[in-house]
Amino acid sequence: MTSVAAWSGRVNEDFTGAVPAAAVLIDGAGIPGIDSICQHGVAWYARNLGGSLLSLLSLAPDRSLSKVLAEAIEQVTDNHRYTCDVANPISPSATVAMVRVSGGVVEHLVLGDSVVVLDRTDGAPQVVCDTREVIISRSYQSALEGVAEGSEQYHRLLRDLRARRNQPGGFWLAKDDPRAADEAITGSCPSYELTGAALLSNGASRFVDRFQLADWPGLMALLKSNGPADIIRLVRQAEVRHAAPSDDASIAHCTDLSQT
Repeated sequence: MTSVAAWSGRVNEDFTGAVPAAAVLIDGAGIPGIDSICQHGVAWYARNLGGSLLSLLSLAPDRSLSKVLAEAIEQVTDNHRYTCDVANPISPSATVAMVRVSGGVVEHLVLGDSVVVLDRTDGAPQVVCDTREVIISRSYQSALEGVAEGSEQYHRLLRDLRARRNQPGGFWLAKDDPRAADEAITGSCPSYELTGAALLSNGASRFVDRFQLADWPGLMALLKSNGPADIIRLVRQAEVRHAAPSDDASIAHCTDLSQT
């Protein structure tokens, strides 16, 4: 596993961790003004959600991944329900990726724009992603590009975009409502069909889906040979070349799934 903040001195709002039979990756999300409604912040939310998930995955191995996520969201929300405005549209939230191996079966879950890549033994990797936020964000792109970044109108557009979180016809993230877990993309397959799996935040998946430094098979091959830190190093170089803002980047690479 490797998790790197967007730049030196910035708090990393990603979280990644593992227990013997499962891995979790969280990508925290927030917009300017969040300090006025939550005294804890995005990094706190991401770390607490990740910690709750790892604990529940260890203690309740027979519970579905969606139910595990719902309980973790409820736990973290209860931890700051009485000190923060958790229902506010701009309160801390996060995308989630999980992989669990149990009884010869590999289960996965994705909520938001993090990515799970399942490296199959008999063909190209299976890429599991949730495109709803990307599609909706694109509808705001031209309006955001037409106003000054940091202006009141810019922040108003961002607030309007964030207000579409966890709403019918919108996109879904972990936030304050455990029912968002029902919207997660889930699936499973026999462990013998896979040689490995990777969990990536969108700051790392841009290696393929934004900068096209390789395709998904190429990314998995590079993970096997060089490890996740090298992927993120190449992403940082591409961000400089393309003058693209850096983002927190995290990868968890799971191997030997059939041995678990």
